[in-house]
Amino acid sequence: MSHIKIANTKHDVLDLIKNRWSPRSFSDKVISEKDLHTILEAAGWAASANNEQPWQYYYASKGNDGFAQIAESLAAGNKPWAQHADILIVAVARKTYEANQAENVTALHDLGMANAHLLLQASALNIYSHMMGGFDNTKISETLGLTENQLPVAVIALGYLDEAEKLEEPFKSRELAPRVRKPLSEFVFSKNA
Repeated sequence: MSHIKIANTKHDVLDLIKNRWSPRSFSDKVISEKDLHTILEAAGWAASANNEQPWQYYYASKGNDGFAQIAESLAAGNKPWAQHADILIVAVARKTYEANQAENVTALHDLGMANAHLLLQASALNIYSHMMGGFDNTKISETLGLTENQLPVAVIALGYLDEAEKLEEPFKSRELAPRVRKPLSEFVFSKNA
């Protein structure tokens, strides 16, 4: 049976958030085109400055050349397990506003909002995701034919959950380790006094 890590929260956080985590063990089950489009559309409904929607997503399914090229750009710590995901998505930020080409200083924030929507929608469909910042920026930009105005920010592995036991170390231990987060006292500061 697949190992599901539900967050142990102190407050009544939505189950959708508690159930979202980043596994490394993916099964061979294929994500339907309908579910993939649902996940990507959810990203598109994120809030953004001036409704600019400065996000772009490039994806490829396992078994295709594009998938192999994206996987090849991953850092050594991600390649062994990410190659088993069903889909790899590259999340890209457009650095300037479309209307006037001025720098969009909130583009990374807005892309992060879209990514959060994407991850939660995937979770609602029992599809698991793992965000990766470890990739060769130059290689992935060349693979995708990105311009100077496009910044690859993350690669997202999507797939259905599989057994942790099939992973080699150190990935197996990481898969089975409990989820922990900083307490509110470390990142929330009241200025009401």
